[in-house]
Amino acid sequence: MNDPLPRTILLVDTERYSDRDDVQQAFLRRMLYDVVDRTLLAAGIDQTLRLRADRGDAIMELIDPGAPLTTLLRALLTEVPAQLRAVNRLAASSAQIRLRAVLATGYVAVDEFDGWVGSDLNHACRLLDGEPLKEALRERTDDYALCVSEPVYAGIVRHNHTGIPAEEFTAVTMPSKNGPLGAWLYGPLPKGTAAPAAPARAVPAAPPAPAGGAHPEYGINGGQFGGFNYGVNGGTFHGDVHLGGGDRR
Repeated sequence: MNDPLPRTILLVDTERYSDRDDVQQAFLRRMLYDVVDRTLLAAGIDQTLRLRADRGDAIMELIDPGAPLTTLLRALLTEVPAQLRAVNRLAASSAQIRLRAVLATGYVAVDEFDGWVGSDLNHACRLLDGEPLKEALRERTDDYALCVSEPVYAGIVRHNHTGIPAEEFTAVTMPSKNGPLGAWLYGPLPKGTAAPAAPARAVPAAPPAPAGGAHPEYGINGGQFGGFNYGVNGGTFHGDVHLGGGDRR
C-alpha cells in the first residue's frame, strides 16, 4: 500500500436510488456524473486533480489538496443546486434526482488494488450515511443537502470567506456504529434535531488575596506590577512597577 496522502474528500449520494427500476437508475447515474463533473469543473478541478470511485448510487472523489477548498465549497453551495434545478425541471417525476453530499479532508492511501484506505475516509462515509443529513434532504424542497466535517468548518467555513456564509451552517451530531460524530449542516436543521450544546467555558478564578487585601504581583511580557493592582483599562497601580527593565516609582 502506498503512503497515505492529504486529500480533499467529496462524497455525493443519490436519494431513493434502489427504489427505481433499471432504466431509471441508468438515467440517475448519468445525471449524477453530469452534476458532479460540472460542479468540479466550475471549481477549476479537472481530471488531473482528482480520483473517482463509483459506488453505483454514489460517487467518491479524492481531490488534490492544492485545489482551493474555498472555491470547491462555493461551487458545492451554488453550482450543485443550479445543476439540479436544470436537470429536474426537464425530468419526469419518476426520474427526479436528489442528492446529499459531504465535504471533508484527511489522509487516504490508495492500495495496489486501487482501493482507498483511511480512517478519515471512513469518517466521511459515516457522515454521508448519518440520519440528520438524510432527514434534512427528505424535508427540503431544493433536492440537495450538504454537510462538512469539523476540520472543514474550523479551517474554512467559520472564517466567513466570500460566498461561504458561516451563519448558515449548524453543528449536528451524526450517530454511527463507532459513536457520535460531529459535523456542520448547511441550511436548516431537520425537525426534531437539536444542535449540540456549546461547551461551557471555564472562567478562571481570581487568585486569593493575601491578608490585608493586597493582591500578589502579576507579570505581563516579563514585567512585574507590585503592590495593589486593581485594573488595566483606567485602573490605578500602586507601589513599585517594573516593565521589563528600569524602575518606575
